[in-house]
Amino acid sequence: MSAPTSSRPALPARPSYAAVLRVPHARRTFAAALTARLSYGTVSLSVMLAVTRATGSYAVSGAVMSLFGATSVFLMPLRASLVDRYGRRRALLPMAVLYGALLCALAVLTWGPGAPAAAVAAAAALAGACAPPLGPTMRAVWSELVADRGLLLRAYSLDGVAEELLFVSGPVLVGVLVGFAPPASGILLSALLVVAGTCAFVTSPVMTGSRPAPRRERSRGRLAGLRGLLPPVAVAAGVGLALSGVDLLVMAFAAGRSYDTAVVPWVLGALSAGSAVGGLVNGAIDWRTPARVRLTWFAAGLGPVIAAAGLAPGLWTLAAVMACAGAFIAPALTTAYLLADETAAEGSRTRAGAWVNAAVNAGGSGGALVTGLLIGALPLGVCFLLAGGTSVAAALVAGPWRRRQGCSVRPAPGPRSRADGATGLRDVPAAPADAGRSASGPCPVPSGSRGRAGR
Repeated sequence: MSAPTSSRPALPARPSYAAVLRVPHARRTFAAALTARLSYGTVSLSVMLAVTRATGSYAVSGAVMSLFGATSVFLMPLRASLVDRYGRRRALLPMAVLYGALLCALAVLTWGPGAPAAAVAAAAALAGACAPPLGPTMRAVWSELVADRGLLLRAYSLDGVAEELLFVSGPVLVGVLVGFAPPASGILLSALLVVAGTCAFVTSPVMTGSRPAPRRERSRGRLAGLRGLLPPVAVAAGVGLALSGVDLLVMAFAAGRSYDTAVVPWVLGALSAGSAVGGLVNGAIDWRTPARVRLTWFAAGLGPVIAAAGLAPGLWTLAAVMACAGAFIAPALTTAYLLADETAAEGSRTRAGAWVNAAVNAGGSGGALVTGLLIGALPLGVCFLLAGGTSVAAALVAGPWRRRQGCSVRPAPGPRSRADGATGLRDVPAAPADAGRSASGPCPVPSGSRGRAGR
């Protein structure tokens, strides 16, 4: 007599990165978005080299880069709101075409020496103002393509690691190009990438269902988004501040100890490599901890590691410490994007992601300015300590102990994945996008029940 077979149902396989790419239309859509986003990895270095060569002035180059970065970063939430309001196809394609045309104009102005500084600055500022918010849009698309929250975490981690690689490979591509062509050709390449990639992106089959959000949903989501976005935006800004400071501090560390500055990129490369590995590991873990708690842990963990880097006895020890610091970066940013997506009202996900993205870049700009002023005025070890302290301060702001009182959670029926790393709940009904908002006004859910321009 044969033994009776067990009636216990087989457990579902743990979601994997391969499963993310097997989602219908995911590979095509993701590849198109990455092609367009590669433009943001090539454009900054190209503009800097082209403007410096055309004007012969580092001061003009710095001013142009500042204008380009400022309009790109600080107007990103506005551009993202246009995507939410008018739909992806109607908003992204005109932005990409106008952005590409302005980049072409900037390339023409800087193709040879003697370029008028005012015209170059105006073209750069206008181009930055039109840069399409491709990163936030792709993350909003992931949240629609992937219903399982565990799989969505892996999708966001894969997206973050891929973006990290784009910003490493982009300057390399520009370096190869300017070996046989004028630096302005890199600006033309950036224009080609963003227009071609965006065209392929918005013609993906998943875009056919993208429609503008209803006016009532947009109005209701504005205040809700601002309140619920404080933790992810605070951590994103803190990480941006810390990282931009680290770039200058590593350079000062090498110069102060008479190392060849040519090895500095290797140290910063270790930071990027650590971030890529940390992002992949974060996405592969079946988290049971709420997203807001994880966000606090990652931000709080990054600070002491950066502070300890100031005690490194040599450059290669510093590189090892930087790799350890990098392991917190991608997980922190991925979790910030995930939490922003969860707290956003329906029809405002692109704008929510754009606020996090803008916070990273704004923190990066502010951190570079402050660190540049502090280097030389304070011991280098103290500068490392202060850089790490910004991340810890962000963790304190984002901590789960900061709650709004009187919020009622109204779960709605629906499947919840057992790999739900965002809530810590397993096999329970899912809450809708508006869950955790009380009848009297929107507010983030207490954590006990749920919780790099133009990227």
